[in-house]
Amino acid sequence: MKILFVCHGNICRSVMAEMIMRHLVEHNSTLSTASSDWLIDSCATSREEIGNDIYPAAKRCLSAHNIPFTRHYARQITQEDYYKFDLILCMEEYNIRNLRRVLGADIMKQDATLPHPKIHRLLDRDVADPWYTQDFETTFHDLVEGCKIIFHRHS
Repeated sequence: MKILFVCHGNICRSVMAEMIMRHLVEHNSTLSTASSDWLIDSCATSREEIGNDIYPAAKRCLSAHNIPFTRHYARQITQEDYYKFDLILCMEEYNIRNLRRVLGADIMKQDATLPHPKIHRLLDRDVADPWYTQDFETTFHDLVEGCKIIFHRHS
């Protein structure tokens, strides 16, 4: 399973989801679903934070929950990502709207006509942006909820 998490800047929500999902996969894989069967990454819809590491408060939140993380370099989604990943999970509806600008209307139309579109929100509601709310705990718990749903659905 190849999963790409997407948010606005790729320094809070999407990269937190990436690290949470990696941790979940590594600690819950079985012989039938090895962690090597998963490709997990994250990116942004904007160019604002390109090259930046995980936001310090997001790192503190991950550390508080014993979720390991590595040095991160924020990046913007590309058209190649659309074809590379099985699922593209956005944090909010606004991210999906921004994908039209970044990926192009043709890809978005193509995705919408698939029997199982690749592009979705992670949850059936928006995951609040902790950059603005400063509530990293609520965001963390929403991300864990979404990652568990995805893991159990695809393992």
